[in-house]
Amino acid sequence: MNLINRAHRARRSTPVPEERRTPSEDGEATESRYRPGYELVAEQLLGYIAEQGLRPGDRLPTEAGLADLLGASRNVTREAVKVLAAIGRLSVRRGAGIFVAQSPGGLADDQLAHFQPTSMEHVLMLLDYRSVIESETARRAATQATPIEVRAIRESASGSLDAGRADDIDSFAKADADFHDAVGAAAHNVFLRSSVGNVRRLAAQSDVLLFHGDAPGSLEVAGRQHVAIAEAIAGGEPERAAQLMTEHIATTQHQFERRIRDRLFNVAGRSETAPQPAPAPVRDAGAVNTSPPRTSAS
Repeated sequence: MNLINRAHRARRSTPVPEERRTPSEDGEATESRYRPGYELVAEQLLGYIAEQGLRPGDRLPTEAGLADLLGASRNVTREAVKVLAAIGRLSVRRGAGIFVAQSPGGLADDQLAHFQPTSMEHVLMLLDYRSVIESETARRAATQATPIEVRAIRESASGSLDAGRADDIDSFAKADADFHDAVGAAAHNVFLRSSVGNVRRLAAQSDVLLFHGDAPGSLEVAGRQHVAIAEAIAGGEPERAAQLMTEHIATTQHQFERRIRDRLFNVAGRSETAPQPAPAPVRDAGAVNTSPPRTSAS
């Protein structure tokens, strides 16, 4: 099960925190939620790993030790560990302990291994990098794609639009992943294609913690953008394909920025005594998902 679908299924069986209207940067009210305690502890734990310079394979304190270290209850700490195991940042081995998992997508660089999925700075850098990489893959695909590759790009784009119109998050996630992978394959550069996959694995972590498997924006709009990119590639228009991909990722960036700002606003405004619901248990928290995760509306 991919990261987004796993989080989506967990959320459907989990009580949703109280929602309230919060002002957006343009003065309009937007729907937002209180942040459950396990999410805050998950972020603190990722920060601790980065600050201590821990590397894949390093052992963390026990669950009780982490709870003391982070100033959280043991139950909330347990749920935070489950979430981080589900997105591939921790490995829980029964009878052995809690360990830092291998870097997403095999990334070896320490800074990338310590990616903070809910940090505005990290998310914006990630999306900036993604824009550079994916606009170039779209540009190259427009001049190098074979007829079979063009068909795959078109079919996945069309599938994402159909799923978007039906508001089918699971089907959209698959079509979305297929579309971006097909564009990467059509660029005929194994390093570009690998980069696209790695950056989307990292983005999927932000999707899980920021959006709980929900769509960050309109799935139909994202599907229409996919179709427009596909037609530019099919028409042999490299600059238009690159520009449309840049605009597509800019839409995603705006959605992430808005959610992070809303969440920061809620953290500042909520009562420390407000009860924090825990997520539904994550199946097989000790197993790290190795299949390429799919972002929900990107």
